[in-house]
Formats: sequence, structure tokens, C-alpha cells
Amino acid sequence: MSELAIGEDWKLSKTQIAAYRRDGLLVPPYRVPSDILLRMRESVDKLLRDNAEIAPESLVCPHISYGPTHDAAAAAQWFAYASNPRILDLVEQLIGLDIILWGSQVFCKPAQSGKAIPWHQDGQYWPIKPRATCSVWIAIDDAMPENGCMRYIPGSHANAAVYAHRTSGRSDVVLDQEVEPALFDASSARDDVLEAGQFSLHDVYLIHGSNANHSPKRRAAFVIRYMPASSLFERFIGDEHNQAGVSFSMSKRPIWLLRGRDRAGNDFTIGHGDDYQLVPRVSDETQDARN
Repeated sequence: MSELAIGEDWKLSKTQIAAYRRDGLLVPPYRVPSDILLRMRESVDKLLRDNAEIAPESLVCPHISYGPTHDAAAAAQWFAYASNPRILDLVEQLIGLDIILWGSQVFCKPAQSGKAIPWHQDGQYWPIKPRATCSVWIAIDDAMPENGCMRYIPGSHANAAVYAHRTSGRSDVVLDQEVEPALFDASSARDDVLEAGQFSLHDVYLIHGSNANHSPKRRAAFVIRYMPASSLFERFIGDEHNQAGVSFSMSKRPIWLLRGRDRAGNDFTIGHGDDYQLVPRVSDETQDARN
């Protein structure tokens, strides 16, 4: 397991890329460096302290400032994690040179009381056309079966189809949506077991979920959403969504072009305010050298 030095690339083999295409999920042979992992754990602790009224399983987009308890300085730390060039090196090999950061989330299942997440697909309501996202799931704590690690159905992404979801009506889950059980084989499920610092990458169409955490150990993770800039983040009005009691709007969300060029006419000004000029970009000259 490698913690490569700054300046070195993280590379996937052809076999690893083929496994991602086949299964819809890959755990690469790399780790978040220990010093960054320590800072991420401190950031999670601060986020939980400052937002005690929000369900810890669903802290949406910490890389965006959204109030006095999560200001620009706090958001900048999460943005730095989400724009780590080594992680982008891996994502680039799966979705291409042109990369947009459009979302992130902290999922923290408290010890003994962390809620389950039913079998679902991520992209049901995401305004991305064509629908395409690589999610990077970073384990900030060890993620094991006993504390509710992510589980997934290998190959369930292969048809690039959004399956019918039903409302469960349950109050003991984070997400009140689940894939109709008759549409997939739950017996084929695998555990996405990760030690702290490890991470997995998964496809937008992958069916996945997780069990409740009844163990004495917390399970915290930071999930980063990247889309290729050949897709359009299609904003619309009246799009309030709710997850675990947290409301958010896709039409007002800021997005960032982290690498390459925009190919689909995306709007990178909405939601940025006066900070828009700080958006990091790869210059055309650098991009030309990459092609």
C-alpha cells in the first residue's frame, strides 16, 4: 500500500481499470498520506461540533461555506482534500482529462447508533446529462462490516440504467429511497472494507448501501463527486431535495472545473459569489501539454 510523495503520479494498471469497468467499484493500491488523514479527522470532528443540529450521516458539501459555523476558511480545508492532485490523477484515468468537482459529503455513522442506508443508486435526481460521475469514498475511520461499511452489488452499473426506487417509509435509515428488491440479486453483495486512509472509487450507476452501526466504533467517510466536463450540470428551478433532514438545492450549487476544459457549456459562476476568481484551473497551455 503506497503513500506516494508529492509530485509523483498515482497510476492504475490496465487490469485495475478493467476491474472498475466490470465491477463498478475499485479499491486502488494507494492511501491518503497519514498527515492529510490526521487533518481530515480533525476536520470531521470540527464539522460535527459546529453542526450538531445536522444528522451526522448526511453533512452535505462541506467544501462549500454555508453559514457562520462553516465559513470560507472551514470550507477551504475540505476543498483542498477534494482537489488533491493525486486523487485527480486516478479519477482522470476513469472519466477523462476534463474534471468537474460538483459535490461532496461527509457520512459519519456514530458508534452504536449510526443509521443504515438502503440499497440505492446515487444519480436518480442528479441534474447531470449525460449522467456520469465517479465517486471517491475515503475512509477517515476504519470501515468494516461491524460498523457499517459500504456494501455494493458488483456489475449492477453495467446497463447504465436507473432502476425503479420505492419509498421505504422507514425512520431508521438515512435515505428513504431503495431499489426495488426484485430488480437485483442481494446475495451477490460485497463489503467495501477499507482501513482508515484507504479509499474506493465507484460508478454513478452502482447499486450500494450499508448496514447500521451497532458497534462501539465510529465510521466516518468523505465522499467526493467528480463528473467529466463533457457532461452538463443542468440546473433547474424548484429543486429542493432533502436527505436525513438536510435540504439542499442543485440549481444554486457552485461547481469547479479542476482539470482540463469545459466541453458542455457548464456554468461555473453560480454560487461562487466574490470567490469565483479563486477557482483553480489548469491553464490551456498545461492542458495542451497533457493531450
